[in-house]
Amino acid sequence: MLTLFLGVVFGAFGLGYFIYGKRQQAPIALASGVLLMVVPGFLPNAWASVLVGGALLAVPWIIRI
Repeated sequence: MLTLFLGVVFGAFGLGYFIYGKRQQAPIALASGVLLMVVPGFLPNAWASVLVGGALLAVPWIIRI
């Protein structure tokens, strides 16, 4: 149940990153958004979801192009 909830939360952030990346033509934010919407569905447990989702949330802040 927690894994599903985290998938929805990270998917919502992913949609925000996707829209931002598309409007601002920021490929890193766009790619991070797509990955945030897709990857949580394939992760086996909540810890993996938190680790991967947190890393994908941080990528646009760390890598600036």
